[in-house]
Amino acid sequence: MAHETLKQELDRYLAAHPETRYLEALVTDINGILRGKRAEREDFYKLFGNGMNLCAATAILDSRGSTFESVPYGVRDGDPDVKGLAIGGTLAPVSWVGLPTAQVLIEMRNFDGSLYPRDPRNVLRNALQPLSDMGLRPVMATELEFYLVEHDGERFQPKMPRIPGSELPQPGLQYAMMEDLYEVEDFLADLDAICIAQNIPAGAALSEFSPGQFEVNLHHVDDPLLACDHAVLLKRAVKAAASKNGFGATFMAKPFADTAGSGLHLHMSLLDTDGNNVFAGESGDGAFSDHLRHAIGGLGALMAESMAIFAPNGNSYRRHAPGNYVPASPSWGVNHRGVAMRIPLSGPVNTRFEHRVAGADANPYLVVAAVLAGVHHGLSARCEPLTMTPQGAEIEYEVTVPIRWPQALDAFDAATVLPDYLGADYCKLFSLCRREEEGNYNAEVPTKDFEWYMRAV
Repeated sequence: MAHETLKQELDRYLAAHPETRYLEALVTDINGILRGKRAEREDFYKLFGNGMNLCAATAILDSRGSTFESVPYGVRDGDPDVKGLAIGGTLAPVSWVGLPTAQVLIEMRNFDGSLYPRDPRNVLRNALQPLSDMGLRPVMATELEFYLVEHDGERFQPKMPRIPGSELPQPGLQYAMMEDLYEVEDFLADLDAICIAQNIPAGAALSEFSPGQFEVNLHHVDDPLLACDHAVLLKRAVKAAASKNGFGATFMAKPFADTAGSGLHLHMSLLDTDGNNVFAGESGDGAFSDHLRHAIGGLGALMAESMAIFAPNGNSYRRHAPGNYVPASPSWGVNHRGVAMRIPLSGPVNTRFEHRVAGADANPYLVVAAVLAGVHHGLSARCEPLTMTPQGAEIEYEVTVPIRWPQALDAFDAATVLPDYLGADYCKLFSLCRREEEGNYNAEVPTKDFEWYMRAV
């Protein structure tokens, strides 16, 4: 509601939901994982007032929820608190738990009221500022792919549709098969109900290129922070709806070797102070507007140094392979899903790019921060993109950016532009954390080593 204070928002919610007993305060960590604490009723107004104490290290944990030895935060610094403050408009019911519970996203602040710089949401806020200073406002939405999964007693596998009249799995990809949606109709109904209750603007649902894989689109908004809030809340809602229906859901980039990976695709246009889309129109050569061309050029220029953000963990890089619709070079073109930056068919008002590089496992706030950095860099430096891929053209799989974890971290450390937007200190922190997790991940001896080498070597 316009100009509603945080306290008024809480008052209004509790008047509508007087039975509410708990409030879950949620913050996104460096990996994009929602973490937080459950507050009892007497502490609700702290979150909507001066803030509730929260461990600063909550935002700096590895994928398994552990602190990092290579950084001081969480162990060597004595694990100090910061303030967690509710984000307006994100208070909503948690319908899938037994006791009456609500949730709210929080942002982390220092005790002097300044933004805590290691909160990924605050990193995005800083990366957005240069475009705001130019009088430009991004309008964007995310598309998230995910798998519904089940366990057969031995291994996880996609939740396969069944051949009618049997429990036999239906073979084949069956892209866009409506019957696949009917098979999970209860899940989709529960997900829809959660999204409505939590004001998550979910749109179309699609049965994707692999059995058990789905995509849910979110509506465009003119606030990148809000768009990322929607993305992390949708992930939570998908997992909750899946659990309610007796199976799991995963946003891993490549959960199964023989099926497609899952991506986080971003659609973005750019408005000026008069509300005009600066990507619309034509340049002097009759192609695209200079703004769109330069934005694509900037995204291409920063793609290599951003790969560690777009593909943040050990599983991420399994998605990068020929035939997966996952580009490994800063290609671009109209109506072509094989390129990194696709220009969808649209009218002038909706002219936009679709950024197709990041995996669904990536932190939305950091992905969008890197994309905004590329757009601003392209506009300010007037970057020219590579030659456009023609519509309908066959393209070879070309690797010009790092698609292995250590090499991506090397490129990130060598970045000359990205630290100006994300902050040099945060980039150093991100690299240290990712390198430690990469080392820990590869120190594990997987079963595959015994299958391949035990008898033969």
